[in-house]
This record gives sequence, structure tokens and C-alpha cells, in this order.
Amino acid sequence: MSGVRDDVDIRQVTEWVADARRIVALTGAGISTDSGIPDFRGPNGVWTRDPEAAKLFTLDAYVADPAIRRRAWQGRRDHAAWTAEPNTGHAALVELERAGRLAAIVTQNIDGLHQRAGNSPDTVIEIHGTLYEVECLGCADRTGIGEVLDRVAAGEDDPACRHCAGILKTATISFGQSLHGPTLRRAARAAADCDLMLAVGTSLTVQPAAGLVEIAAESGARVVIINAAPTPYDGIADAVVREPIGTVLPALVSG
Repeated sequence: MSGVRDDVDIRQVTEWVADARRIVALTGAGISTDSGIPDFRGPNGVWTRDPEAAKLFTLDAYVADPAIRRRAWQGRRDHAAWTAEPNTGHAALVELERAGRLAAIVTQNIDGLHQRAGNSPDTVIEIHGTLYEVECLGCADRTGIGEVLDRVAAGEDDPACRHCAGILKTATISFGQSLHGPTLRRAARAAADCDLMLAVGTSLTVQPAAGLVEIAAESGARVVIINAAPTPYDGIADAVVREPIGTVLPALVSG
């Protein structure tokens, strides 16, 4: 591995993208900020502005405190994902898939924007789940979130499961909650089999998603990290790109 270079040659990275035949994109919140969905740890991130908001994403706190659940449901009702539109970064990954060179998108995002942009649902591996479904923590029943948000709008501030009266939560992975085993294994296989990994808009601080970068590198793939801030994996990357995702990713893809 060449390690981090301060003089990243974008033309060289563009050639790597053009030559690759099994590209895996590992995407995080940074790819969706241009769509109006704030990230978590950036300068204007959700947790940066309100550290208490992290409790909304912690399973133990969510289960133990009805007040946190009520706040979480209000946040889901008003979530930016419902009005957000895919941006040029998402569109660049659609272009890669249509060219037959994108093996998978492993996304830490729950916003569904990759699919709405035009990527096949079969290509997108939602490692942290989806905002569009709700599951019961008691009986594991699943339903679309629209039905539950209608109940919130009608005055149920902490809606319970209609089958068992259990606690409802979006089908997303909270801190303290295990990832879905088959989904994680599928993501690891994709990382091990790619010839280029593009880590886009992710801080690479949350495991096990971040470890997919190491899996790709150890399997012989080139690794390009596109992120505004440094990450723990910059040192094993072949290139680190700090330019805005919405500008540089389309440029890398289109050549």
C-alpha cells in the first residue's frame, strides 16, 4: 500500500476507477449531506449540535425511556429523508452500475437514496438497516413506516405493536444492537472480492462497517477514501481525496 499522499493525483485515481471491474462503494452519511440530510459527527452534525441526540440511537436508552421514544418518533416524522432527493454523488454510483462495473454498494445510510437514484435494490447492502420499515422489538413483526407515522400524526406519541403491544423501532441498527448476520457476511464477501473499494463520505469509526476497508485492502484491492475529514484507515488507503463528494465522485466515474 502506498499510504496517504498529500499530492493525490486525481488523474491516477480516475484511471484506477476506469480500470476496475469489481468496484464496491462503502458509503456513509457524507454522501447524503448534499441532499439535505445532516451527518452525525461533522461540524454541523446531529450529534455535534446536540450530544443528547445520541441517546435516540442507543438501544438501551430507547427501550428504557418512553421520553426518548417519543422524541425519536417526532424525529422520524420530520426526517429529512422524506423530502430529500438523490444528488450527483448518488448519480455517479448509478452510472457505475449501469456500466457493469459496480459489484455492490455497502451503505451505512438508512435513507434509501441509492435506490431512489436508480441503483438496483439487489446491489445495495444496507448494513445499518432502513428507515422505511418498522419492527417490533418483542415479536419481530415488520411493517412499512408510513402506517406507523400515520398513527403518530393521529396522536400516538409512542405507538406500540398492534400484535403484541411491544416497543416499535425503525428497522435500523442502533448502538448496542447486533447487525443482521447474513447482511454483514454478504458485505464482507463483497469487500473481499472487489478490485477497488471507494469509501465515500464515511468517518470509518463505526465497526464492523469500517473494517470492510481492511478486508478489501488485505484481499488485494485498491482503496480510495473520499471524505472531508481524516479517518482511522487513511494510512492503508492508496489515495485519500478531500474534495467535495458531489463534485469529485462524478468526475472520477466519468473520467
